[in-house]
Amino acid sequence: MIVVGLTGGIGSGKSLVAKMFSSLGIAIYDSDTQAKHIIATNPQVKQAIKVLLGEEAYVDGVYNRTYVASIVFADTEKLAQLNNIVHPALTLHFMQWKEKQQSPYVIKEAAILFESGAYKHCDYIITVTAPEKLRIARVMKRDNINEAQVVERMKQQWTDAERIALSDAVIENIDIDKTLKEVQKLHTQLLKNIEKGR
Repeated sequence: MIVVGLTGGIGSGKSLVAKMFSSLGIAIYDSDTQAKHIIATNPQVKQAIKVLLGEEAYVDGVYNRTYVASIVFADTEKLAQLNNIVHPALTLHFMQWKEKQQSPYVIKEAAILFESGAYKHCDYIITVTAPEKLRIARVMKRDNINEAQVVERMKQQWTDAERIALSDAVIENIDIDKTLKEVQKLHTQLLKNIEKGR
């Protein structure tokens, strides 16, 4: 099974691109959603997070996202340690999920595909980009936060240039119709590549 990594900086619109691939019959693994589920339900992960960030990381058993974000987005080392707790569990979950899929290839959508090292398990990588001002505006609207908070999160991620250097394809997501055409083109190309490899 071919694994296609799909990534992009915050506000680039990678989730929209994932939905477009999904509409073409491709199975999508949403790493961010699955990571949240693991953080909320996996006993070993919960315990490790409490040891790292304190009991306040969970309030009445519920993950205290605001508290955790206030620590890790201001401390690169703590963010890396948190990722080192969550990502091994996420990788295992993804491997189990992948075995059950029937589509010609699967897409692993992840905001921090490179930062977490997950890109090493992908056969092909697509990076979604958009101008920084547009990305900031999208995230401010989506998450109801201010520009400084968005910029702080951006600093924790790789730059577009760093992502593109390790990617096989780039989709610029400004105009939705152009984005869809790019997705359809890449889908056709991937199917051809799979056919050639058989």
